[in-house]
Amino acid sequence: MTVSVLICDDSGFARKAMARSLPDGWDIDISFAEHGQQAIDMIKEGKGDILFLDLNMPVLDGYQTMQIIRKEDLPTLVIVVSGDVQEEARKRMLALGAVDFIRKPIDNEKLTTILAKYGIYTGATTAQKREQTNLLSENADEAEKLDAFRELANVAMGQAGENLAKILNEFIDLPIPNVSLLHSSELHMALDEVNRNKQMSAVSKGFISTGISGEAIILFNDSNVQSMASLLGDDISNNDGSGEIEVLMDVSNILIGACLNALSEQLNVKFTHNTPIILGLHRDLHELMNDQTSRWEKVLAIEIAYAISKHDISFELLLLIPDQDVDRVFNRLVFQKGSEDE
Repeated sequence: MTVSVLICDDSGFARKAMARSLPDGWDIDISFAEHGQQAIDMIKEGKGDILFLDLNMPVLDGYQTMQIIRKEDLPTLVIVVSGDVQEEARKRMLALGAVDFIRKPIDNEKLTTILAKYGIYTGATTAQKREQTNLLSENADEAEKLDAFRELANVAMGQAGENLAKILNEFIDLPIPNVSLLHSSELHMALDEVNRNKQMSAVSKGFISTGISGEAIILFNDSNVQSMASLLGDDISNNDGSGEIEVLMDVSNILIGACLNALSEQLNVKFTHNTPIILGLHRDLHELMNDQTSRWEKVLAIEIAYAISKHDISFELLLLIPDQDVDRVFNRLVFQKGSEDE
């Protein structure tokens, strides 16, 4: 009997990756939804015996979607597939009725084992990918490439958030990453929209591999530093600024280190990191970012706005990759070539 499978993710790249990871011998009819509301409508149409559900999406996110499924007792079995791998996220979704939780990027063998565990798929647990074709063509347009980069950032963001959540013992709110290919002047304007009239402090850490380089920057609103220090158990009452610097360095090392490690795994490259440096304390955003944004004419900018709502804390991780390296990143992500193979 054919099983109706629904894959719900706002990323087309992620939807294709999920579909390709399903066992080749499984008799299924696959449908796709771009957000939770579409998924709800399709389940009601009988298109979702099994739902693979992402968490971070527009319109209705995974939590809201799961709440509706539970409230309306919709006939679907939900498996969460997410880059947000915090234990609290897992607990919330399981409490709402999801049967399991899979980390992105998908481990095929683990997926088939989970399907077998619940009697969903009874074939070999070493089943191969449903398709062996590439997720995107080499002639993908800019929108398709940005979607792929957004999914790359989503996975890296989730792993970094998980590390910070463990250390702080707090739930980290993870957004949909904002990914754009911008001229340096446009980057200034984009950041201004988010951080208008705020004094900021920033830490920068460069990274490089064969053919790919970039810079990771943590932007911290000054009003949040004291709250973050309290969560870390640090004392910043001294007047020489060393306490604030220590807080910035601690958070930066946690987030940037985990994020770059996740990027390395997905791109199958090894990044060399330089020592993090303080770009400035209590300064206007333009002053902090002027040298960084003027180094390259055009950059791939990945902006991730982390938050800890319980303590009214927010801060940003900004990944900048120069335009000349963007195609190499894309080739490494989609085709696993183009950087260290050159």
